[in-house]
Amino acid sequence: MATESHISVNGHTHVLYKTNALSQVELVQQSLDFYEHLDERRSVREYADTPVPKEVIETLIKTASTAPSGAHKQPWTFCAVSNAALKTKIREAAEAEEKVSYESRMSERWKKDLEPMGTNMYKPFLEIAPWLIIVFKKVHDIGENGEKVNNYYVNESVGIASGMLITAIHNAGLVTLTHTPSPMNFLAKLLNRPSNERAFLLLPVGYPKTPTYVPDIKRKPIEAISEFYE
Repeated sequence: MATESHISVNGHTHVLYKTNALSQVELVQQSLDFYEHLDERRSVREYADTPVPKEVIETLIKTASTAPSGAHKQPWTFCAVSNAALKTKIREAAEAEEKVSYESRMSERWKKDLEPMGTNMYKPFLEIAPWLIIVFKKVHDIGENGEKVNNYYVNESVGIASGMLITAIHNAGLVTLTHTPSPMNFLAKLLNRPSNERAFLLLPVGYPKTPTYVPDIKRKPIEAISEFYE
């Protein structure tokens, strides 16, 4: 019997989902290969100024936009910045907030926990990395007549998209770092974003400087992060 290429559900078209079924042996190996690839991913704070083509950044953003979202509202905007003057302004504003955080907002325990990471209030990577991708969440959309249009599960949706973006960056052979200066209101102002958008995450994107060293830290084993109910 022939399978229909599309059907109607509640008056909306649904298309046939195409699968690439693997044998159990292939499934185990493919999942292991992907894990080992992602296990090599590290947060990198030292960047080369080697250019990265705009086409690559566009593809990374398109990959992130394949993420699931509440009611398929896709409540995100990805702002990609390569302009040197604008990157300098972002660095200056971010470091101003970081200075306050390190001097008064962060507890001594928090700063102690950060010591193995080698991080501090200075963020030269914001100028050196060839691209900055700032992820904005849309707390709501704005309709054609200026009316508020609801979005759903915004933080969850944008968080998933951000994870997929980080994965895509690593898969492309590039590196990134999750930077969240707090508060991040200055990013919406500098980038002239509309009032319904809030900065969610800032990702420098580029090649690592040669040589680059990262903290010798370990990930928790499977036993510490999971429970199986069989």
